[in-house]
Amino acid sequence: MVNYKRTAHRWRLLAIMMIGVFCAFGSFWLVQVMQDDDSGAGLGGPLDEPDYIVENFSFVRMTEEGKPNYVVSGKRLTHRPLGDVSEVEQPVVQGMTPGRPRMTIVAKQGRVYHEEHRVDLLGNVDIQRPATPTSEALRVRTQALTVLPDEEIMKTDKPIEMQLGAATVQGTGMVANNATQKLHLASRGQIVYPPRPRP
Repeated sequence: MVNYKRTAHRWRLLAIMMIGVFCAFGSFWLVQVMQDDDSGAGLGGPLDEPDYIVENFSFVRMTEEGKPNYVVSGKRLTHRPLGDVSEVEQPVVQGMTPGRPRMTIVAKQGRVYHEEHRVDLLGNVDIQRPATPTSEALRVRTQALTVLPDEEIMKTDKPIEMQLGAATVQGTGMVANNATQKLHLASRGQIVYPPRPRP
């Protein structure tokens, strides 16, 4: 009888110890799962998913003197933390550097690479610069354009249609520098000048 009581007591003790071990492992597993969830959602979820969306936005970049350098606006901006990239619907880029002709660029879609200070525009890209006392009106149309606003440089490797004053130019590939007022065509193009008025 005494032997039976000792055995039963041992079984009870063993069962309690086993339950304790399972509870300890269960708690450890639960802590690990919670930490994994926190690491995935620590800053608003996975890095390739948007962390914020802005409707009808306007972003102004200032010069060192505190004056507007350029403005990027659009219908909708979606920012993704991975690469610090913003996707823009119906983007409008306006160069506002003091002492330079104001240039306006519109497109269907755009991507702003914030770390590189670069804007890629896609779909019906239309560049317009009004005439000034020292330069003729300029309009360029293409399907893709890379803009480096800080350097006032625009470039593309796609076909372009350009109108400079009364002249028209067609070609493929272009690098334009608004600061120096110089434009370079990457390949041979066609330039059409209007006939000179008769005296």
